[in-house]
Amino acid sequence: MSHPPEHRPASQSADAAAQGRALTATAISATLHCLTGCAIGEVLGMVIGTALDWHNAATVALSVALAFVFGYSLTMLPVLRAGVALKAAVAVALAADTVSILVMEIVDNTVIVAVPGAMDAGLTSWLFWVALAGSLVIAFVVTVPVNRMLIARGRGHAVVHAYH
Repeated sequence: MSHPPEHRPASQSADAAAQGRALTATAISATLHCLTGCAIGEVLGMVIGTALDWHNAATVALSVALAFVFGYSLTMLPVLRAGVALKAAVAVALAADTVSILVMEIVDNTVIVAVPGAMDAGLTSWLFWVALAGSLVIAFVVTVPVNRMLIARGRGHAVVHAYH
């Protein structure tokens, strides 16, 4: 029998709270995993584009592309090690990470572009590095609830857990 939250037995409320904390912990772990791949690609793309004095749009495009490449790769490696064929591993990575990486990339690139002078500051400037690091932190905070919602629905990183 289902009770409204205010009328649930204490054990049921404690179980729901524990499940909520476990779901949040899983979402944080999934987002950290996503952040790792995104950060590798994002930093590499920003460093390459800035070092080559590319236009900001080209630098951001390279960063986004590399974030997806590294994000998907970090998901595919353990899936491939589990014996899954390449085509199926690609499908798992696409299902697991596309929304998470997309949200993270929209947020972190919007933030770094919005910081006055950050994109033009150069690799030796603290402004460049602080803005880049800050953009990734903000992207992480925004992406955790997105991943939590996806995992709760059996989507996103939830599809990868069958291979771990």
